[in-house]
Amino acid sequence: MNGQPTAQARTDARVHDLLDEATAERPDAPAVTDGTGRWTYRELAAHSHAVDAWLEERGIGHGDRVLVQLPSTRELVALLYGTARRGAVLVPVNTGMKDYHLRSVAENADPALVVVTDPAVDRITALAGGVPVLGLGEAWREITALRVRGARSGGADVGPEDIAVLVYTSGSTAAPKAVICPHGRMVFATEAINLELGYRPDDVVFCRFPISWDYGLYKVLLTAAGRCEIVLADGESDLVLLRRIRETGATIVPIVPSLATMICALAEREPGRESRVRMFTNTGAALPKSTADGLRTAFPGAEVIIQFGQTECKRVSVLPPAHQDAKPDSVGRPLPGTRAFVVDDEGNALPPWQTGEIVVEGPHVMPGYWRAPEQTARAFRPAPGGGLRLHTGDFGHVDEDGFLYYEGRRDDMFKHKGVRMSTTEIESAATDVPGVRAAAVLPPAPGRDLAVFAEGDIDPHTLLKELSLRLEPAKVPGVSRVVAELPLTPHGKHDRKQLARLLEGTTP
Repeated sequence: MNGQPTAQARTDARVHDLLDEATAERPDAPAVTDGTGRWTYRELAAHSHAVDAWLEERGIGHGDRVLVQLPSTRELVALLYGTARRGAVLVPVNTGMKDYHLRSVAENADPALVVVTDPAVDRITALAGGVPVLGLGEAWREITALRVRGARSGGADVGPEDIAVLVYTSGSTAAPKAVICPHGRMVFATEAINLELGYRPDDVVFCRFPISWDYGLYKVLLTAAGRCEIVLADGESDLVLLRRIRETGATIVPIVPSLATMICALAEREPGRESRVRMFTNTGAALPKSTADGLRTAFPGAEVIIQFGQTECKRVSVLPPAHQDAKPDSVGRPLPGTRAFVVDDEGNALPPWQTGEIVVEGPHVMPGYWRAPEQTARAFRPAPGGGLRLHTGDFGHVDEDGFLYYEGRRDDMFKHKGVRMSTTEIESAATDVPGVRAAAVLPPAPGRDLAVFAEGDIDPHTLLKELSLRLEPAKVPGVSRVVAELPLTPHGKHDRKQLARLLEGTTP
């Protein structure tokens, strides 16, 4: 199935071109707002040039990785664009990532510089392996001094195939896995998405998601493409969510199902309150119809857009509102200028309604995983017509009109609370806990929470406590069981069916 463009998304632009073009058109328009203030496009551009000059002074050059573990603020947006100008590579990691994983990420990314919150400097220095670690306070004082002087770097030769960002995402192994995101492919994905969503200059995008996640990262780029404003609200209290949506004049609210459910529950307590919201965009997991209907009831006139994607190509498909009644179970059609279809085990395209692996082709398909040639070869394969074909590992089918339907994964990847993860990485963290000999994890399912089984000398409460020290909150199981011996299949693998029978009735 081909996405039919009504305009053309570019393949030859750089990430910072989006900012520069927005600045040229609307220099004094709001660009980015956080909990401490707002910058116009002119101000954001000036800060990004100062970041570029600062990185040059720090000896950061073309292709060097800059690892940042920071909250989603205006400063992080400036670091994104400034690093892009330098031709360096931003490596944003979630503030909730534990040292257990952060150490592996740092070893894999091999950064030339690390920027973290001030209180974290000593702790991160201890695990960074001799790499310079700066607190944001110190870094920003230096950057501000350069901005006041109007400093600019000597310029860097940055092309569309140069890497802009490494996005770390959970894989089917416990080792860290980063998607390589070049400038041109990120810009193409951004502009192709915007051909479907239609961000416009009067929009205000209320973003609750961290820039370390590609969902939050691309919202920064989409607002520049739309010449509009992003409100960075990651970390704000859930209790003030609706009030903040109204106060900021938000017109677009990106969601995952859990956030949508929360918005609906809060809206029921304050019915009839006016807002400017015209669009909700969902990703992360399937949005229940009842939740989508609840959003439409609470926000009359607002559209609920269904999306499907992977970091490896950013977005696979979008379901336009005009087709939602006729195609209620579909995840949409491919982005303009791209293809998404299903294939059999030999890679042959399948006809409508036959289930196969979802594969994607187009300029948005990233080139692979950072320093992971075997994983890259499995997922990113040559397309018959040239370029790359992404084998997503997701299964589904298309209908006679070419709309895509998602059915599930073939491996142990899953999404929980909007976060992509794998059973393997949780099992690896569990076996790192003293006293645990072996571990098996069951993904959440209807009537069953995310669960971990351990074989060893440890009590269930202690196991969960230890996992909370090693994993991000969404990845910590809700149920823990300690058994004398994990059941195995005849092939020596964990017998997950037998484990699941032990969990009947444990709901999230």
